Order: sequence, then structure tokens, then C-alpha cells
Amino acid sequence: MRDSADVSTWRRAVLEREPDGVLAGVRGVKVQADDVFPDPRALYTACYGRLVGVLTLAARSQAEAEDVVQEAFIRLLPRWERVCRYDDPEAWVRRVAFRLLWNRFRRARNALAALRRSGPGQNATAPSVEPVDVGRALATLSLPQRQVVVLHHLLDLSVEQIATELGIPVGTVKSRLGRARATLAPLLREDAGDHA
Repeated sequence: MRDSADVSTWRRAVLEREPDGVLAGVRGVKVQADDVFPDPRALYTACYGRLVGVLTLAARSQAEAEDVVQEAFIRLLPRWERVCRYDDPEAWVRRVAFRLLWNRFRRARNALAALRRSGPGQNATAPSVEPVDVGRALATLSLPQRQVVVLHHLLDLSVEQIATELGIPVGTVKSRLGRARATLAPLLREDAGDHA
């Protein structure tokens, strides 16, 4: 794991890449734990845009993100009486949305594997030499790596909070973050040179 100065520099590089793009509704906005939501509609109004922004980065598709966030809110409705008493109801919705996204990803991956077994193989395309923006850089990561990067670097969740939200061990979160940083570092460094 890199020291905190390297991580801070890396986080700054990520956040400065797309000041007005997909990250605009995500950066620096956090629901305080003491926020009270009288009904699910108030929670929806307060955090829908932020959740879609976060899930868009993880899903690589705004439409997919909107679908899973809406589905998470639908699942919230019958559980509202219990969830509204949580310290952070948004975290519950976000956790459900990430699980739904993971389930969709897993089903699509299994369908693709079945298709490959039954049909001719496809040739992989060569990586592009064009400058890379943050969205495309994140697209190079696996879904589990994108999830931890988005939760850690954009929502400022701790490793322990991410482990709890995703239901995985702390060590797994750390290893996914490390692998993601190693993958993204050359892409973001190359991009920074083009814009200097």
C-alpha cells in the first residue's frame, strides 16, 4: 500500500481530471449522519443524483446506474420504517444498489461465457493511444475494483466502511484498491502529460 502522500496525490489527480463531467454531482457532497429524512421521497430527493453519479462510474453506464439506484429505492419502500432509523439511510440504498449492479454484472459475465463457449472467439482490440479521461480510465478496471475506487476516493469512505458496505474482508478492499491504483497510475500520468 502506498503512503498517504502518494494516495492524496493520486486522489487529487483523479478528481481534477473531470471537474465538470460525471464527478460534478459526486465530489465533496456527503449526507451527514444526523440528517433526518421524514419519508423515502426526501431521501430520494437528497441523494438520487449523487448515487447515480457514483454508480455511473462503477457501472460505466448512466442508464445502468439509474436502473440499479431506482431498483434500490423500490426495495427501500417496504423497509422504510426500519431503514429510516439507521444512522445513514443513504448508505443502505447505496449498498443495495452496488449489490444489484454486481448481480447484473455477474449475470452478464455468465451469459458472455456461455456465448463464447457456443460461438467463435472474438479478437481483442488493441488499447487506444488517445488521452484517457477518468471515466475511460475507470472502465479499464474490473467492477469490484471500480466499486472500491469510487467508494474510497470519491465518497471518502474508509476501507472498513467499504468492507462493511460490500460485505467483503478489509484485506480484499485493500488489495482491490492497490491493484486499481497500479492499473490507473500510468493512464492518469500519461493523461496529465498531455494536458500540461
